[in-house]
Amino acid sequence: AWNAISVGAYTEKATINSTEYPGWNAVAESGQLSPSSRTSIVWGDKSWPLKPDIVMEGGNNATNPEMTSADFVDDLMLLTTRISPTGALFTTTGDTSAAAALASRLACSIWAQYPNLWPETVRCLMIHSAQWTDAMKAHYGEKQLTNRLRAYGYGVPNIQRALSSLQNSATLIIQDSLQPFFMDEQNKLKTNDMNVHSLPWPRQILQDLGEQEVRMRVTLSYFVEPSPGRRGKIPRYRYQSHGLRFDVKRSLETLTEFRKRISKAAREEDDNEFSGGSDKRNWAIGNKRRKRGSVHSDWWTGTGAELAESGVIVVYSVTGWWKERKKQNAWSKTARYSLIATIETDNIETDLYTPIENQIGIELTNPPL
Repeated sequence: AWNAISVGAYTEKATINSTEYPGWNAVAESGQLSPSSRTSIVWGDKSWPLKPDIVMEGGNNATNPEMTSADFVDDLMLLTTRISPTGALFTTTGDTSAAAALASRLACSIWAQYPNLWPETVRCLMIHSAQWTDAMKAHYGEKQLTNRLRAYGYGVPNIQRALSSLQNSATLIIQDSLQPFFMDEQNKLKTNDMNVHSLPWPRQILQDLGEQEVRMRVTLSYFVEPSPGRRGKIPRYRYQSHGLRFDVKRSLETLTEFRKRISKAAREEDDNEFSGGSDKRNWAIGNKRRKRGSVHSDWWTGTGAELAESGVIVVYSVTGWWKERKKQNAWSKTARYSLIATIETDNIETDLYTPIENQIGIELTNPPL
């Protein structure tokens, strides 16, 4: 499921009423995966998307000291409404069904507050706001990052982070489109557009932070058309209609050098090679992991001075069956995407939001000729 948000279950419910359930113990510790949730760790084909995308509360199970099996305990379940002939109004629920319902509620909450957002953007915000719990990080350390992604996705979404910015944490949303492929004069299909987004970074404020630590998170979301035929091992039978990638300008890089590096990265990925020209800064996920599927999220930690010179993000296309199946005549289609970038610092006295808001207001009031 490339386009759908796959939801796993985790739990914060690990406390049992010892009087009512003496000797019972929760199966999962707080902040860990719910006992019912599945992962993609055992998938043989590692080229498929990293699943699940996110995890939501799914409750827990407990072990009965008089039996060897686990069982459901009300203390560890979620409360929900019901219709019953007895007149009961409430019951319990849990597992991935409850987690999926909570994810649906989150999506509805985002759309209710921002009704003009695209579906690509709602999905983007849900994943962009997700973070791993301390228990998840402890279970799969930095050397097991792929397994962490395949067990918990990008973690637990935060509705406050999804809906709003803070003074020291500013989020920008871009909804745009490009035409991934074109036909040249020799009647050959090639990759086409590269959208360069210059973001309204508060450069002076970031420069004033100097060596203080700042973070930038970028998430790119788009929907693909599934392949008309069965996916095989030959490149021309790719499942995705097209692929999009993002990259961020390095602080010491000129725009010309940046464009050349991205062009090289796109050519290498079209040839099924790992891009040696990609940005190798302190990215948490890394280019090789984040390029799977049709939603790509990563975050970078550095200094304010470095981030001040990195306010340019490019979105570019890589190959897919739109390009490789010429007879399908789909090469001229355009592709929508949502790009979200957040910059933040732990210094609560630093105002990143207001300068960006002022700059955007000036640009909207006085559009360029």
